[in-house]
Amino acid sequence: MLREKLQHKNIILASGSPRRQQYFKELDIDFTIQLKEIEEVFPNHLKAEEITNFLAELKAAVFTNLNENDVLITSDTIVWHEGKALGKPKDYQDAFEMLQSLSAKTHEVITSVCFKTNAKTETIFEITKVTFKKISDEAIAYYLDNYKQFDKAGSYGIQEWIGLIAISKIEGSYANVVGMPVDKVYDKLLEYV
Repeated sequence: MLREKLQHKNIILASGSPRRQQYFKELDIDFTIQLKEIEEVFPNHLKAEEITNFLAELKAAVFTNLNENDVLITSDTIVWHEGKALGKPKDYQDAFEMLQSLSAKTHEVITSVCFKTNAKTETIFEITKVTFKKISDEAIAYYLDNYKQFDKAGSYGIQEWIGLIAISKIEGSYANVVGMPVDKVYDKLLEYV
């Protein structure tokens, strides 16, 4: 359905995330992937969705030569926990400490998605609350030893083993925690028809 409506648009997904790329395939739209490296640094005074909005827009800003029918989509996700942004872990120890800090607590997964054309730039965001039960150090170690957590904000993937055994409650969009609020992205893409 969306494929036909967007047939005159060139949808560009600027994300290396396999999960976001899979979501776009599942939306059944034609898109290309274009990546440009940027340093993901944000001003210290930014909080929560201000951070993800800033980073999604920063990722879009480096694309300066868009054609008339291009719709560029960038995205950024953080885990917001106890007033602090948890991004991707630096190493094993960092990942271990992140998961320990999330144990038996509720945090927010915040994803911003930026849509850029020649005419305008718009950013949307979604916040999902995720509650972990108490996770043993042994379970954390098992997860880190057997799954790839280094490309994930907060050091975990909800769709993986840790999500199955440790998440006791989720309020909001599941897809958002995986990597993108697909329902909102779909609605926004309909505006470009």
